[in-house]
Amino acid sequence: MSESVVALFESLVGAEPPHDVPVLFDTACVMGGSIAGLLAARVLADRARKVVIVEPDDLSAEAEPRSGVPQGHQVHTLLPAGRLWIERWLPGVSREAQDRGASLVGPDKQFVGHDDIPQIPDGADHQFLAVGRPLLERLVRDRVTALPNVSVLRARATGLRYGDGSVVGVRVAGPGTGERTEGVLAADFVVDALGRSSRLSNWLGLDGYDQPRLERLESPVNYATALFERRTTFSELDVATVLQLFTPRYPSGGVSVAAATAVEAQQWLVMLMGYGDNRPGRTTDEFRARCSSLTTVLRDVTRGDVTREVVTYRQADSRRRHFTEAGSLPARLVSVGDAVASFNPVYGQGMSSAALHASCLASYLGGGPDLDAAATDFFRLQQVVVDAAWAVSAGGDAARIDAENGTEVPEEVRRQRRLMEHIVGAALIDADVSRAFNNVSYMLRHPSTLFDPELLEKATAATEGAATEGATKT
Repeated sequence: MSESVVALFESLVGAEPPHDVPVLFDTACVMGGSIAGLLAARVLADRARKVVIVEPDDLSAEAEPRSGVPQGHQVHTLLPAGRLWIERWLPGVSREAQDRGASLVGPDKQFVGHDDIPQIPDGADHQFLAVGRPLLERLVRDRVTALPNVSVLRARATGLRYGDGSVVGVRVAGPGTGERTEGVLAADFVVDALGRSSRLSNWLGLDGYDQPRLERLESPVNYATALFERRTTFSELDVATVLQLFTPRYPSGGVSVAAATAVEAQQWLVMLMGYGDNRPGRTTDEFRARCSSLTTVLRDVTRGDVTREVVTYRQADSRRRHFTEAGSLPARLVSVGDAVASFNPVYGQGMSSAALHASCLASYLGGGPDLDAAATDFFRLQQVVVDAAWAVSAGGDAARIDAENGTEVPEEVRRQRRLMEHIVGAALIDADVSRAFNNVSYMLRHPSTLFDPELLEKATAATEGAATEGATKT
């Protein structure tokens, strides 16, 4: 991977809001009011006289899970890259989240374990925002919709309207009123933020344009999440976020990942995840039993009274749509968030990816684009972000599934996976490797930085030294 791609990725992570920029659009429309759509609307608010978010769910309610976000009940943690980007563009979100009971968790209160081994501290001041997804979405939404030129239309996007090779409007229908009441919202620029179930590709195909190729990685994952009373205040906690990763050889009863975060309302949000046929407990008793058999810390955080029963979620695959390969697309149209790429949520990259997609949009619009041509430059920028997230999540899932199934892979793939095993192993015992690994996991740096020769040499030396020391003790 070239140094220019690494530099580009880091520039997107560190992007600041522009000042005194020209207005490009009269009306911009964002289809979908989740995190990805809201952050795209924030970027467009600098470039359009009016931004309309089209969303069928009732957004006036308090911080409650929405029907359009089935994963909203599960554990969410805002990675450092996403938190820093959102804080720059929507100042005060982290502080208000804390005022509402969420936790800003520094390295002194983070615990990451691989099987029975804790990962060594990396010496960096990485800050996580441990918060329920509904509350974070509400805080972001309140700030975006408070902008004087942003409004929400409660309706369902049902298609697009075109003129001279460009999108000129969005077909909309009121929730529950049926197609016969469909109208058209005129727009000079449209963002698809309709999530994993977006029908944009279908619309494009029916309207005579290319459908972006859909790539799927079958990686069925099963989640179970419950809320427990937390009797200890944040300041009194030794640990406020827990992430335990279990290899197939570890006797975890089929649990691959366990996580716990100290969230609002003095609660622990606790999640168990299993691959394939391994389904975490569906009842509170089963859930507690699984946690107590894993680690002491998970047993302790699930001792409190249940404040919300176990909620399950299943995702059959990771998906990405290759917009850069489509030869014919209408102008003035982009797609962001899960509508472009949706990963195994356990890696926590969804909301941070949405922030970086918004950063791509800001960079694209600030580069003097030809708005009467397809947004190819935007999709190329976005591909840098998608490739990075896909390498971490889908790459990790594929390696695990191939190992469990005994699947033969090409030698180059085997070599890269061996290198990653060295990196992961060394991250447990070497602070420099741990810091490099975390920077990639937290979407602060591009994954290709892990293959720096000096870092690989350090990782190999650390793991070989640990193996020699273990053999000597034996």
